[in-house]
Amino acid sequence: MSIKTRATRAARMAAILIAGLAIGQGASAAEWPTKPIKVIVPYTPGGSTDTVSRVVFEKVSQSLGQPIIIENKPGANSTLGVGVAARSAPDGYTFVSVLAAYSANMSLYSKLSYKPSDLVPVAQMAELPLFLFASKRLPVKTVGELVAYGRKNPDALTFGSSGVGSSAHLTGERLAMESKLKMTHVPYNGSAPILPALVSGEVSIAFDPLLVPMPHVKSGKINVLAVASAKRWPGEPQIPTMEESGFPGFVMSSWTGLLAPAGTPQPVVDRMAKAIAAATTSAEVSKKLTELGFVPVSDTPEAFRKLIERDTARYAEIVKAGKISLD
Repeated sequence: MSIKTRATRAARMAAILIAGLAIGQGASAAEWPTKPIKVIVPYTPGGSTDTVSRVVFEKVSQSLGQPIIIENKPGANSTLGVGVAARSAPDGYTFVSVLAAYSANMSLYSKLSYKPSDLVPVAQMAELPLFLFASKRLPVKTVGELVAYGRKNPDALTFGSSGVGSSAHLTGERLAMESKLKMTHVPYNGSAPILPALVSGEVSIAFDPLLVPMPHVKSGKINVLAVASAKRWPGEPQIPTMEESGFPGFVMSSWTGLLAPAGTPQPVVDRMAKAIAAATTSAEVSKKLTELGFVPVSDTPEAFRKLIERDTARYAEIVKAGKISLD
């Protein structure tokens, strides 16, 4: 072990001990926070994670009585900002918002600047259902018809995504695996270019959140075949789930949640989790998130940990089968 590595670990252990002494046991958690809190968003402003974070933490800030500063640190499929958070002092004043890509990155990269044990789950904030959209140039209106068409035309199908390693990409790969269809992946730089690609027929299908594409479904420019969530979307109950469409267990919704540096005192983690749950279940925040296509979630650190572990294993299987890498 190098002198630099030993010094870094020693500094981190010292920070953990100082945080523990400062916050102490559960009874003194009521004293936290005494200054502004920083939430790192490892994506650009205006994206899903940024939007949810700003909506939720505006309400959380009110309940905790301290400003919450959103700091965007995009790069390397979110690993840049997550790494900064992982190396931050575990004093209850730095957190990081992540998407389901956090779980996928464990398999997409052979080496990261952090380990899963460097961060602890705080709470899931929202679920982001992914819908399966299809170009009108494709003569299909159901998932069954899509599979039948793909088998008759083995080189005809393409699927778009917001980038290699994104939830949309890995969900498309899973569909290809389970349906045994040959589909060519077409990655784009973010979600924005996917819609015109579907409308023009540049790509056959794409998994994407509901908000932006749905008006084009209503106007007849594209079709929606299913939603990859456990339940139908309340606002569009006529859209079947992937499970109902012949793919048992096909639940691949994305999500947003909050992590803290390992060593953050548990009373602080628990209080932040409760503040988030109170925010997402409030009428104001719930309405905003639903209008944006999200499902508000109220859960515990333990429930969020199980979700991360489940998706990490699920994405690892897809990444291995598809030989996908971001190195």
